[in-house]
Amino acid sequence: MPHPGQQVQRGERERQRIAQEAARLVRENGIHDLDHARRKAALRLGIHDESRWPRQAQVEAALREQQRLFDVGSQPEALHLRRESALQAMRFLHAFKPRLTGAVLAGTADANSPVVLHLHCDDADAVQRFLHEQRIPAEARTRGMRIDAHASPQRVPAWEFAADGIAFELVVLPEDALRNPPLSAEDGKPLPRAGLAQVQSLMHTEQP
Repeated sequence: MPHPGQQVQRGERERQRIAQEAARLVRENGIHDLDHARRKAALRLGIHDESRWPRQAQVEAALREQQRLFDVGSQPEALHLRRESALQAMRFLHAFKPRLTGAVLAGTADANSPVVLHLHCDDADAVQRFLHEQRIPAEARTRGMRIDAHASPQRVPAWEFAADGIAFELVVLPEDALRNPPLSAEDGKPLPRAGLAQVQSLMHTEQP
């Protein structure tokens, strides 16, 4: 029977393997959902015990390291372009109190990453009308979001479109989500998000 210390070491090695494989899938296959990449990596490696899977933060750390090693010539520029585009879109969509989230905020975005914005409006059709009035062709989607800590995840409206070669995802949330942001499915904590001023400040601190 393996010693408990050996089991701990084995579990950590497997978490590292999954994190590295998930990061590779994000970089090479254009997968931008870290949880999906993590699950796919675990399946490929034949590690089915979820207690031996890395947390998303560990996958993100592995992704940052791989980007520093392999994508130093392209990733920072792709990230900067997406943050600039996020600022423009947030100004354009200011009536819906947009918040930036996802890889563009985290700093791991590459050329395959969409700009993900949370919009806030109790009239779920208002965003659709606005996009139609502005003649922006967008495809309707839904996203699973955990809005309430005491309730199951629910499907919320979302819209996808591209502008100047950059993909956008607009997720429509109720007004109350401004004060009570959606929660991470992994740890139940509020998802990291940033308003316009925060994104502007973030760009000032970018590495040249």
